[in-house]
Amino acid sequence: MELTVYLSGEIHSNWREEIMQKAETANLPITFLAPITDHEASDNVGIDILGDEEKGFWKDHKAAKINNMRIRAAIEKADIVVVKFGEKYRQWNAAFDAGFAAALGKSIIVIHPEEFTHALKEVDAQALAVAQTEDQAIDILNMWR
Repeated sequence: MELTVYLSGEIHSNWREEIMQKAETANLPITFLAPITDHEASDNVGIDILGDEEKGFWKDHKAAKINNMRIRAAIEKADIVVVKFGEKYRQWNAAFDAGFAAALGKSIIVIHPEEFTHALKEVDAQALAVAQTEDQAIDILNMWR
């Protein structure tokens, strides 16, 4: 069974590459989808395509709308959504992605450190699995070997 997995969440580490590499090594039948992970490219996509803005609000507004087209399409296409909450920043976008995936009835795997459990209890309640490491997430995905 071929799976499509969307990798949502923090963009300040190489966790996506680790999961993709481990899936490839395990010969898992998975196609991975992801958001734009180049922070500057993501932040500037709106002004790069539609033109400059004087105010940061409108710059961010343009970028968010264009990025959301890609994110929505990927989550809708995915069989499983993996959402990682990293330790460095609050990932409001990851929480939104998890909510959107839940609203669509997608299977969700959440990854976060134990100390985030209380803060993410509502997100965790929507997930079918809550992992603390990428290895645990790949072990769950390994069911499709």
